[in-house]
Amino acid sequence: MTQRFGHLITDENAKWWTLAAMCFALFMIMLDNTVMNVALPSIQKDLGASISSLEWVINGYSLSFAVLLATGGRLGDILGRRRMFMTGVILFAISSATAGLAPSTGALVASRITQGIGASLMMPATLSIITNAFPPSERGRAIGTWAGVSALALALGPLLGGFLTEHVSWRAIFYLNIPVAAGAIVTALFAVRESRDETVGREIDWAGTAVLTAGLTAGVLALIEGNSWGWGSERILGLIAASIALLGAFVWLEGKVRAPIVQFDFLRNRNFAGALVVAFIISFSMLGMFFFMALYIQNILGYSPLEAGVRFLPTTIVIMVVAPIAGRMTDRIGARVPIVAGLALVAVSLLLQAQISDTSGYSSLLVPFILMGFGIGLTMSPMSTAAMNAVHVTKSGLASGLLSMSRMVGGTFGVAVLGAIFQGTSRTDLESGLTGSGIPAAQVESISQQLGSGGLDQTLAGLPPDVAQQAATAAHDAFISGLTTSIGISAAVAGAGAILAWFLIARRPEPAGEDEQAEASDQRGAVPELARGIVE
Repeated sequence: MTQRFGHLITDENAKWWTLAAMCFALFMIMLDNTVMNVALPSIQKDLGASISSLEWVINGYSLSFAVLLATGGRLGDILGRRRMFMTGVILFAISSATAGLAPSTGALVASRITQGIGASLMMPATLSIITNAFPPSERGRAIGTWAGVSALALALGPLLGGFLTEHVSWRAIFYLNIPVAAGAIVTALFAVRESRDETVGREIDWAGTAVLTAGLTAGVLALIEGNSWGWGSERILGLIAASIALLGAFVWLEGKVRAPIVQFDFLRNRNFAGALVVAFIISFSMLGMFFFMALYIQNILGYSPLEAGVRFLPTTIVIMVVAPIAGRMTDRIGARVPIVAGLALVAVSLLLQAQISDTSGYSSLLVPFILMGFGIGLTMSPMSTAAMNAVHVTKSGLASGLLSMSRMVGGTFGVAVLGAIFQGTSRTDLESGLTGSGIPAAQVESISQQLGSGGLDQTLAGLPPDVAQQAATAAHDAFISGLTTSIGISAAVAGAGAILAWFLIARRPEPAGEDEQAEASDQRGAVPELARGIVE
């Protein structure tokens, strides 16, 4: 064992093995996100899911992931980052298996929520472990590689998901996580050095976690169901009021407890606060776009799941190439320039996508998709580097959790808000297009629920041919109208983010303190404890 494997993990290369282990886990998380996009129409048909139900397949995962990220980061700081990392990987793999066996939308959503819990333990650990393993001067490069692997998963996800959905079943996509999880665990056992924050106690802010979870859940539920229940209904108004009250109570509570889950002192740092804002905005714009474009490419343009996956490649391949370059650029010139340029490109891309018309084909999306890849690639790794360099290495777990939470909350709100705008706009246009058709209001409502769905043909099958044709045309036009309106608003959000980033992110990277440089140097020379025992 010593002769064969002893040379593999050394003092000099231990940090790169650590990076590899974290990339395995990130690959699994991101693969799961992109696989789901191309599988949505098939899930919709197989389980009879509505647009709102599909949103919960995405948002159930995103919400549990988002609200527990700060807790996951905190648990890593307290109990050990490697320990929480491996716990999250195991939980994620088990819930992936149950998702593949889900007999209903409810069971699928429950598994997705559990996946989110596992991911919330993994995600902050990956970034905080990388931060502990690399000195500030090399973090941009390491995080750029981390982001590039993320993009590789984004690129392979639609292809693998499309192939399995088309030739096997959408259920098979969840089993992709199991071998990736096994690889992450094995690599972590051999390569990752355990670390924790020795400057903090062992208390966990369970009350704050519960209040934050309840507040975010109430807010997102109101956004998703607002069109179905009515924005003026008692349920929606009650949820909005509860969300505002609970989030306000959370801010108050965090100032009273001994070990707050969110340390608002971090927000006094310009770079860290700016990175949180950028994380929210880029995820808001990106995930909302992917959600609706997956439906548009398959159900409006008529591509199969695999063909749809191929057509997302211009975005994901560009991210894979640009992200590592942006990371190295950040080490030299700072994070502000690439972030501002990236968000500006995202805004331009979305603005071009918002010009889709009834006669548009995929060719009209090619340039916007390429620009989107450049924009995301230029934004993600500099954003993460700016955030992690803004705090001391001992606080990397909590800082990583807050950054990841901002990303996931942004993505959740993006899908929910754009979904609400889509449903409201498309329903109004549909009702206008069907005026005088004689179709009962209840059937108009049914058509509205099936917009962009492969099940729309069945809904129209019982209508007279001329009426069915009118309804099909009205439904198509309504979908395009809702899509372009929601994507246009997303473009405005990204443009505003570019302006905010210019003022919030410092122009040049801030030099690390001598204590952090020394600590990072010590960590670079430390071979992972388990690996040391094996090779000796």
